[in-house]
Amino acid sequence: MNARTDNDVTIPLLRAPKARDRTVAQLWEQYQVEKELAARLRDAPPLERRKLYSSVYDELFRRIPHHSQLTDKVSPQQRAARIAQQLRLLDRFLTPGTCLLEIGAGDCALSLHVAPRVREVYALDVSTFITQGIPLPDNFELILSDGVSVPVPAGGITLAYSNQLMEHLHPQDAAEQLANIFQALAPGGAYVCITPSRFTGPHDISRYFADTAHGFHLKEYTIAELREIMRRAGFRRTVQYARIRGSYFAVPAWFTGVLETVCASLSSGMRARVCRNRIVRGLLDIRLVAWK
Repeated sequence: MNARTDNDVTIPLLRAPKARDRTVAQLWEQYQVEKELAARLRDAPPLERRKLYSSVYDELFRRIPHHSQLTDKVSPQQRAARIAQQLRLLDRFLTPGTCLLEIGAGDCALSLHVAPRVREVYALDVSTFITQGIPLPDNFELILSDGVSVPVPAGGITLAYSNQLMEHLHPQDAAEQLANIFQALAPGGAYVCITPSRFTGPHDISRYFADTAHGFHLKEYTIAELREIMRRAGFRRTVQYARIRGSYFAVPAWFTGVLETVCASLSSGMRARVCRNRIVRGLLDIRLVAWK
């Protein structure tokens, strides 16, 4: 499918945007900027990447003022629904004594909501652009990170959480950050990691224009890949949680292994059709919990 901008430039549109999305021209503009900035991240040496993570996001927001994170008007009801959805999984790990670390906290909506229920909260992000001016409670600390380091007290975190973060890191940095999260956790502490599956993607701005992620999703994973990276980081056990009709269920590793093997054997077109099924997506999208 092709679409044309106001300047009569043909855009190779692979998937039509939803009615609530921006214009095709705006999405294409963001795609081009993200590809440029993502290439800068992919090509940079490790020490340079640590400086780039925050700067490329700030640059993206400056160059794309129509970015959805800046312009979306989220009602209190929508925000509450998003938080409630995350808590359906997280609630089973939260206690009054929890010391929570949210990595990639963004607007901190979840962390701020949870703060009154737990002992302490650390909210970690590479940019504070979105959170400027937000009042913080006494048991809450907002920390600016270089995208890899986890500058919190070692061994003091009982629950770490990230939602849509791992895919934004360079694979080398993702492995190093996992090792740092492991060090931050107390013995028996858990890390809840939610990240999109490569089989159901791409999930970044590329989804409208390509079959693989070229934007700020530097790598989209499979469950098997992420399990292995977590094992190398030192985690002793991992459990995948499937989301079916709004509820979460632990899924045996052998089952997700078979499902991913079948998906890998399919052609890209057939895989896309299979993964449009909500139950399949609920099984494949990654919600891994790893214990120290």
